[in-house]
Amino acid sequence: MGNIRFGTDGWRDVIAAEFTVDNVARVAVALSKWVLNKFGQAGVVVGYDCRFGGKMFAETVAKVLSLRGIRVYLSPDFVTTPMVSYGIIALNAQAGVMITASHNPPEYNGIKLKSLYGGPLDSQKTRIIEGLIPEANEVSLDAISWDARLSEDTIVYTDLEHLYLEYVRKHFDVKAMQDAGLKIAFDAMYGSGQRIFSRLFPEAKLFHCEVNPTFCNMPPEPVPSHLMEFSEAIKNDENTDLGIAVDGDADRLALIDPEGNYIDAHHIILLLIHYLAGYKKRKGKVVTGFSSTVKIEKLSAHYGLEVQRVPSGFNEISSIMQREEVLVGGEESGGISVISHIPERDGIWTGLEILQFMKETGKGIRELLKEVEALAGPFFCNRVDFRMSPEQIQRVMKRCREEGFEHFGDFPVSHAVEFDGYKYFFNDHEWLMIRSSGTEPVLRLYAEAESRERVDTIMKAGFDSVSKDIPG
Repeated sequence: MGNIRFGTDGWRDVIAAEFTVDNVARVAVALSKWVLNKFGQAGVVVGYDCRFGGKMFAETVAKVLSLRGIRVYLSPDFVTTPMVSYGIIALNAQAGVMITASHNPPEYNGIKLKSLYGGPLDSQKTRIIEGLIPEANEVSLDAISWDARLSEDTIVYTDLEHLYLEYVRKHFDVKAMQDAGLKIAFDAMYGSGQRIFSRLFPEAKLFHCEVNPTFCNMPPEPVPSHLMEFSEAIKNDENTDLGIAVDGDADRLALIDPEGNYIDAHHIILLLIHYLAGYKKRKGKVVTGFSSTVKIEKLSAHYGLEVQRVPSGFNEISSIMQREEVLVGGEESGGISVISHIPERDGIWTGLEILQFMKETGKGIRELLKEVEALAGPFFCNRVDFRMSPEQIQRVMKRCREEGFEHFGDFPVSHAVEFDGYKYFFNDHEWLMIRSSGTEPVLRLYAEAESRERVDTIMKAGFDSVSKDIPG
């Protein structure tokens, strides 16, 4: 059987090819060994999203864990990843398992492992669990009586969505948001966050809030090209204050303004810094990924906040949130958390923070963005993913590692920084970054400049240089 490897955000593979019941059982066996060795008697929260086979794979995990003497708190229906993460805290469990492939295409499914603190399990512990995965599944799943496990309370059906909803209502004044007359549009992208906004805001305009495991053949990732229908609907409606879109397991988000314009995670992170430090006078560190805008340093310096850059993958941010007071932790891909929340990215929670910002100030999202721009300056960021063979990606990364680039087209490189990928600066506010994905065979190019046109020019120069120098 194939090797199972966890990337920056879990293990993902094609359903029925490598992502099979037997292989999921192998991972569950390894997790059970690690949990029992570390905690002795333990509880584990298990959930799944709207993908093909989610319930079946979650029940496979539950069977294996319960067989090993671990109490399993199993969601009876699809839930978001943050619901599993919060469930760990609420139920005093020791770990969590989420069956999801996040934003990947519909033929994929996957597993995310969650820690005692509710955030992603760190890479060191994940590597240990990987080492415990048996060569083949030796558990006879058919021999495990489901009814017996339920009657013995080794598997306990638990409404994780209800727990999360009560948690949200304790933190946010949802009624005040409703009374403020905020008109909200929400796009679940056919994912597992589809019920939560209708329960919080019955008047919200809902998009793609039904189960469709094919996602209409569009990966449930909240990027501009996947949100054109949503953006156009908001633009034409002329009666929406904010559009919120979340990915397949609702731990990441993007926003749409009343004119239908896309608001990326770079700007959302800056909005949260502006809200929490500028308006709420909160303090704490800002932790962000290597690929996020350099404007984070500029705005944080304005408020006297320390910034720490980390590699991609929210587990790095989560680890710091467990040890230190972090005001905002976020990635350019849309995974963000704040000081009032558990150390886990959460698209729903982040959207509510922005709505609360609008409600408390009485200002629209465009006005708030203008305030941020006045402090940090205008900028535009973009990311383009190129599907390549692993061999092609390796050649690109080898070139970056061994030779580097002195220029990209007409853009001479002033200096380069190697961290999580390779970031080539042209000046203090314009750069191009090259990085390979940690979850799929994709080469990612990132760029930042003061205008969309200049970013597009940088991106084209970057791809031309990579294609020319690294044929294949």
